[in-house]
Amino acid sequence: MGNAWFETIAEAQRRAERRLPRSVYLAILSGSERGLTLEDNIAAFGELGFAPHIADLAGKRQMNTVVMGQEISLPVLLSPTGVQAVHPDGEVAVARAAAARGTAIGLSSMASKPIEEVVAANPQTLFQLYWSGSRDRIVKRLERAKVAGAVGLIVTLDWSFSHARDWGSPFIPDHLDLKTMLRFAPEVLRRPRWLAHWARTGSPPELTVPNMVSGDEPAPTFFQAYGEWMQTPPPSWDDLRWLRHRWDGPFMLKGVMRVDDARRAVDIGATAISVSNHGGNNLDGTPASVRALAAIVDTVGDSVEVLLDGGIRRGSDVVKAVALGARAVMIGRAYLWGLAANGQPGVENVLDILSSGIDSALLGLGRESVSELERADVLIPPGFTRCLGMPAE
Repeated sequence: MGNAWFETIAEAQRRAERRLPRSVYLAILSGSERGLTLEDNIAAFGELGFAPHIADLAGKRQMNTVVMGQEISLPVLLSPTGVQAVHPDGEVAVARAAAARGTAIGLSSMASKPIEEVVAANPQTLFQLYWSGSRDRIVKRLERAKVAGAVGLIVTLDWSFSHARDWGSPFIPDHLDLKTMLRFAPEVLRRPRWLAHWARTGSPPELTVPNMVSGDEPAPTFFQAYGEWMQTPPPSWDDLRWLRHRWDGPFMLKGVMRVDDARRAVDIGATAISVSNHGGNNLDGTPASVRALAAIVDTVGDSVEVLLDGGIRRGSDVVKAVALGARAVMIGRAYLWGLAANGQPGVENVLDILSSGIDSALLGLGRESVSELERADVLIPPGFTRCLGMPAE
């Protein structure tokens, strides 16, 4: 077996593609329609540049910050994702890796592991909620998360029902019965290491989402929960204000891309917002989230913590986002590829890559801390910024 360590997140992605069954890999890759937003999330960072110094550079650099009341060692949080078939240890491995590197994890409502196990692995766990089902059912999920020890709430609003992909969508089963396993056998047998990991557990992936229920209710399958969400009318701002009042801790709205929505988020009492297009899985043609970041920071940055989610592939991307005004960034695919490549150590590897890249960028820019970064540290080409939802002058 070769060296499990990888040098870049791009290499983690290549290893994940080689290791995972094709359907599982494509489910992580995701995107929607033509993939315009998916591509722009990454390309936009390449349009931003640096002007490095050569002397009087800081001998030591600090990366720690505070997000949603949590002290973290670097301005990177692990975004909530569902990892049902990536690795048997799932979100527990991700939580342990984040704890080992001193940062927080967002746990998805659609996660494969119960919140109680994840909080035990990392007390800095933020619970992610979809507006799904009745208010009573939503409150029960909140109460369970609070009792389990979740330190904050992330409300995800940047996922529409647009899921057709020009390159084709993977087949994702509702559950793995004998017929389904026979259907998947050809692609699974071509990935013996992935198969061996699951064989050691004695069972295939369950594809259930235990955090969508409370008490002794049986966990629904992913598609049962997805169906409930699709059939639930989207929330109004009054619904979100009600939800904010039901949660007495740090409260993030994830999916803000417009200045007017950012103002409304502040009005209802959000303590944080994530500038995000759900990694290109929302309405295709939406600009890269980093293009919308500066205008939102300029509008509400003094009133709410602003985070950036989408397109982070290296530490210099983190530095660019923070220089544009983000308190921190959130990563998704990057750590899923690390998890697929090497389990918990693979996620730690991804965080180490980002940490090293942040440190190098701070050194080149002559900054001692991420708190010193400012917009002048980044070369922003004309026409880069998108001011969505800005009143016409």
